[in-house]
Amino acid sequence: MRAAYYEANGPAASVLKVAEVETPKPGPGEVRVKLVTSGVNPSDVKTRAGTVRKIAFPRVIPHSDGAGTIDAVGDGVDKSRIGERVWIWNGAWKRPFGTAAEFVTLPARQAVALPASASFEDGACLGIPALTAWHAVTIDGPVRGQTLLVHAGAGAVGHYILQIAKARGATVLATISSPEKAALAEAAGADHTINYRSEDVGARIREITGGKGVDRIIDMDITANAKLIPAVLRPRGTVVIYGIGGPEATIPAQYCLTAQIELKFFLVYDLDEAAREAGLKGISEMLKSAALQHNVAATYPLDQIVAAHQAVESGKVMGNVVVLL
Repeated sequence: MRAAYYEANGPAASVLKVAEVETPKPGPGEVRVKLVTSGVNPSDVKTRAGTVRKIAFPRVIPHSDGAGTIDAVGDGVDKSRIGERVWIWNGAWKRPFGTAAEFVTLPARQAVALPASASFEDGACLGIPALTAWHAVTIDGPVRGQTLLVHAGAGAVGHYILQIAKARGATVLATISSPEKAALAEAAGADHTINYRSEDVGARIREITGGKGVDRIIDMDITANAKLIPAVLRPRGTVVIYGIGGPEATIPAQYCLTAQIELKFFLVYDLDEAAREAGLKGISEMLKSAALQHNVAATYPLDQIVAAHQAVESGKVMGNVVVLL
């Protein structure tokens, strides 16, 4: 099979290769998926670059997300799953071979049914972005009647957060950095958008909330945004954190202490069993009812995987980057 891989950490153009490699066979409890698409996430490019962790295997086929059709199953897996359209989660988490290839084998539960109403491109956006969004919205209980601030509302994860939170009865505010991103966030359900480059975020949120502040913040970069907490979050509010921009953040400790603010961090790759199952069920139900918009912003053939990684690293793509296999 053809696959993209790297054997050392480094820049995309220096370490990524595309070549023929051995086609895997499913082991006990596994399925093999003939992939059509592979999602490229920021964590994929950071892992390849070696900025979040060093290479742990002699050869790595990157990417945790993807979609395709099950074409073979191992012992213990119902053969009726052959031919099933599926999307993948944690394809490359603590494993050497992810979804940037024509085939992937993995435990059967990590291949989730993809309704006919969703494209394979859509399916490549679900494993990290949509599951992160689901858990970010639900980690601290029901949001109905609450006001949420979603940082980077036009991003791959933020786009899903807005939809999920809105569907569950929240009022959603989103920070954005351009009119184009504002339009994207509003189409996903944002009640208000705030341009953090040209507006005073705290003043706008106090205006919108009548001086109360929001009930929750959902943050993709606490390193950059922690300083905003006192200006936007009500006392006894919660900050849900799924990403960082650096190894350390300066927290406004006095406000967080006196206002009894709760900070909740989570890593989507390592959710507990109950949280994972809730996310898979929730996303599957929304997919079946066609209640999710998907934002595939750019697609690249496998031969252009270097360009795909560079597009994600640039931070200029408004949505998901998908490799076509």
